[in-house]
Order: sequence, then C-alpha cells, then structure tokens
Amino acid sequence: MIKLTRRAALGSLAAIGLVASVALPAMAQDKQKFTLATSGSETDQRSVAMSEVFAPMVAEFADYQPGYNGTLFAQGTELEAISRGNLTMSIASAQELAQFFPEFSIFATGYVHQDAAHQVRVFNDPLMEPFKKKVEDELGVKLLSVMYLGRRHVNLRFPRSEKDIKTPADLAGVNLRMPGTDAWQFLGKALGAAPTPMAFTEVYTALSTGAVDGQDNPLPTVVDAKFYEVTEQIALTSHLVDLNYIAFSKETWDSLTPDQQLTVQRAADAAAAYGRLKQLEKENNLADFIRSQGVEIYTPDLDAFRTHVQEQYVGSEFAESWPDGVLEKINALGN
Repeated sequence: MIKLTRRAALGSLAAIGLVASVALPAMAQDKQKFTLATSGSETDQRSVAMSEVFAPMVAEFADYQPGYNGTLFAQGTELEAISRGNLTMSIASAQELAQFFPEFSIFATGYVHQDAAHQVRVFNDPLMEPFKKKVEDELGVKLLSVMYLGRRHVNLRFPRSEKDIKTPADLAGVNLRMPGTDAWQFLGKALGAAPTPMAFTEVYTALSTGAVDGQDNPLPTVVDAKFYEVTEQIALTSHLVDLNYIAFSKETWDSLTPDQQLTVQRAADAAAAYGRLKQLEKENNLADFIRSQGVEIYTPDLDAFRTHVQEQYVGSEFAESWPDGVLEKINALGN
C-alpha cells in the first residue's frame, strides 16, 4: 500500500508537472494587450514616459503596444476608439474632451492653470470628481493621471523684423495653426490670430510651404518636431499651461483584478511624474539650443495677452458650460 501510494503520488506529481509545463506558456501568452495611440513621436517626452515607466510596471500582466505619429488612430479620434472598444489608451487633451463634454473647456482656457504643480493639485482635488465620473459613465473612459505638456508659445515662420509680437493686436491676420477642436480654435481667436485647424503631423510641411504662418506649442515640442528648422521667432506668450490626461478604457479597467488596477494606477502616476520632471527640465534648457538654430526668442507684453484672452472667455459659450464655482476653486488651488 505504501509502494502503491508512493507510485500514485509520483504519477500525480508527474502529471502536474506535465500540465504545468503546458499551461505556463499559455498563461504567459494570456496577457492583456494595452494599445496606446498618440499623435506624438517616439521621442516625445510623454511617449518616453509611457514606454520607459508605465510599460515595465504593468509588464507582468499587460503587453504594451504603442502607436506613434497618429499611425494607429488619427489625432482627435482616439477617445472614440477607446469608447468603441478598439483602443486601450490615449494621451488625451482637455480640448478633445470638451468636444464631448463642453465643461472640460475650463481646463483648456488661456491663463487658467498657473504651472505644473497647479495642474496636479487641480486633477487630484475633489472638484475633478464630477468631471471624471461623467467621462467614465458616458464615454467609457477613465482618466488616470495628468501629464504636463508645457507652456505653449506662439512660433512664427517670418522674422521679428517683419512681425514683432508685443500684444494680441500684432497677431491680427496671422494664420496660426491650432488643433481642430472648437476649444482650440476659440483660444487661437482669443490670442488675436486667425486660427487654422490642422493635424499635428501636417504642421512641419505647412510651415515650410507657408500654408500657415505659425503654430503654438511648448519649447520641447518645437525641438522634438524640429519646428525650429522652418520658423524664425518664438514669442513667449505662455498662453496655456498645457496638459494631457492618461485616458484608459473603462471596460479594460473593469476586467482587471483589484491588484492589477492598483498597479495600472501607480504606473500612470509614475509615468506622469517622470514625464513632468523631464518636460520641466527640457523647458528650462532648450531656449539656448533653439536660439543657436537662428530662432529669435523674446517675451511680449504678458499682461496685455492675459487681459485680452480672459476677456474673450467672459460671456462665451464655453464659460456658460462651466459648473458654478469651479473656476474659483481652481484659482484657490493656485500659488
């Protein structure tokens, strides 16, 4: 009986070992696929943060598959793709969300956010909860964390001797490329320019051919996209302390275990923090490089720009969509 039991036990162990040898590779292949679509390049700091920080942290249960330069989904279509179940993640702007929920335009308004730290305080404050819940409930998208894109400035293809930007009046007639959403176009008009909707991937060629007179982006984006090759000047308007949200499929989120959800949240926060520090570092160090490429960088009358831009929002359809008291709460979280 002892020999039989041992023999049976050994047989059972062998069977278990066989099952394990077959099952383990299958389990390894059973990872969730996390697809990310972005209009940014592979070297864009947001892309780098996701690939170098987020991806390794979720690698145990997720296969991270990014698509850069709008190759997976065109810019502006990513949120709908997530909602349809065709995409897991995107790096979404407040302007894109405002297409679905007009109240998000408050986070895309000129001179509202003060700096990167202010963005984080706003995103983590209870005032954001109704915004996040609405996006989850009605679009099926979960906003995990906020990424700092940088201070946006006006970048023009002609020299300062031809067009010196001191006040919004100096931008009259300037054909300024802005992303295509209503919130972006309104901001372009509020700056005093004539905004032209255009996908980010088309901007370099449009500047080189004169199809547009300029574009607005933070200095790291000017370098990453090599806009300094086709422009002559940058007016440091700082008109928008720009942000992106790490947007995640609510359907995919709900399919994860609580431990996996915690890991995804921590990974998103870590990637956002890493990207924020790198972006701030770049902003502080890139002006000299851009100047060395022959681009003149200068500061216009910021008080004139701030006053003019904020006046344009008063009584606008965008301001009408803002929940009562939210702007005051955002201001109270500032320095």
